[in-house]
Amino acid sequence: MTGTSSEQPSAATGFVPRSQVLSADEVARSLRRMSHEILEHHADESIVVIGLQTGGIAFAGAIARQLTDLGAPAVSSGTLDVAYWRDDTHVRPLVDASSTAIPGDLTDRVVVLVDDVLFTGRTIRAALNALSEWGRPRVIELAVMVDRGHRELPIRPDYVGKNLPTSPNESVLATLEGVWIGVEAAS
Repeated sequence: MTGTSSEQPSAATGFVPRSQVLSADEVARSLRRMSHEILEHHADESIVVIGLQTGGIAFAGAIARQLTDLGAPAVSSGTLDVAYWRDDTHVRPLVDASSTAIPGDLTDRVVVLVDDVLFTGRTIRAALNALSEWGRPRVIELAVMVDRGHRELPIRPDYVGKNLPTSPNESVLATLEGVWIGVEAAS
């Protein structure tokens, strides 16, 4: 476990960090490893990297850049907001939709969904439903920076930066600047 950095999030973000578990360098190293693994599985294929709003976008961008730098033949990227496909809108009211930008028809393409933290699996289920609007990909894989367990659906990531067992009342904040474990600030 690494110490606290100057980039530590504050309570003003709604998150009170208890400890930092990955530094920016460790996050970058994990993203490089995941990018290598993706390229090993899809060396001669066109890859579409899609970041989930909002936490997965920065990670998806980093993976797409890495894949291009590693010589992947064709990499495109996009973003996906799954708000309208969620099954818990009665618990989590809809907020203004973020942008969705899918690079064309996904039929017969390799799609790598990217998110920051995998918890219950409900966001990924919503993403799978949403993707059906853009065709039928040949394969959809999941890359997450942190897998914290506590799945409510049978969803498993293909590429993981860090497995981080947590209790259900803890929160995880994952950014390119690091990964922290803590609690949500009281409103």
